[in-house]
Amino acid sequence: MELEVKACDSGKRLDRFLAMEHLNLSRSHIKRLIQTGHVEVSGRTRPTASLRVKAGDRIRVHIPPPLPIEIRPKRIPLDIVFEDRNLIVLNKQPGLVVHPGAGNEDSTLVHGLLHYCKDLSGIGGLLRPGIVHRLDKDTSGLMLIAKTDIAHRLLVDCFKHGGIRKLYTALVSEAPSDLGGTIETIIGRHPVNRKRMATNTRTGKMARTRWHKIRSWHHAALVNVRIFTGRTHQIRVHMQHIGHPVLGDKLYGGPMRLLTGARPIPIVRQMLHSTQLNFTHPITGQDMEFKISLPDDMSEIIERLDEDD
Repeated sequence: MELEVKACDSGKRLDRFLAMEHLNLSRSHIKRLIQTGHVEVSGRTRPTASLRVKAGDRIRVHIPPPLPIEIRPKRIPLDIVFEDRNLIVLNKQPGLVVHPGAGNEDSTLVHGLLHYCKDLSGIGGLLRPGIVHRLDKDTSGLMLIAKTDIAHRLLVDCFKHGGIRKLYTALVSEAPSDLGGTIETIIGRHPVNRKRMATNTRTGKMARTRWHKIRSWHHAALVNVRIFTGRTHQIRVHMQHIGHPVLGDKLYGGPMRLLTGARPIPIVRQMLHSTQLNFTHPITGQDMEFKISLPDDMSEIIERLDEDD
């Protein structure tokens, strides 16, 4: 495509000018196109992103076809709750890792989505499903996936500005005396254990969580949790911070069994579930709401707690 710089745009940075031209490309994608020689300014084939454009400049932008990533699609059972040409809402099963990484190279949600989605567009210049947000391996429930570049960009921006509302349900240790509350702390990387996050760090970012008790038993409680920021392990860290870690969360001190009644109740994973998603559809503008029931393992623990109460 070819664009001409008007007088009102003279003096703007090249990357900013292109970002304002409604090309349906993210700022990072535009910078990659410039850096890889896919943008030409009045015959100049290697401009920089910071180049100041002038009135009358002719800018040619070549968008290459999406490149396949080095991930081999794999058939993995996916519980699809909703799908259209722009996005997917799915119910992630516990134990499923979202992204490939050390120890999880070939059986992740990304592998399953690449097998399932036959109509993916190039997101960020790569042929891949657009992971808009993540759930930890052992957290279950609703996740939002973008299928196109523009849907991915708009949904990520919506997340940054609090436009996507997420409600979680958790089984936590002991019964809080309060009915609920708001937790606000700094969350940053733990100074010693780099796998953990912590609230008592010198560096980090502000995190805000609101929780509400639904039911309680002698040694546990069922709570709803809404997060207003998206920090790593936020719910797990904050529930530990107030003395009620998520059941089964070994990293943050959650008990792996409950000593109640005649038989101990074993906990096989962290009892945290993404229950509800609310957002505005990035393309149609429609208000979207999705709710999902608790998984079997959480429901079975609740039944046992009721029996032993």
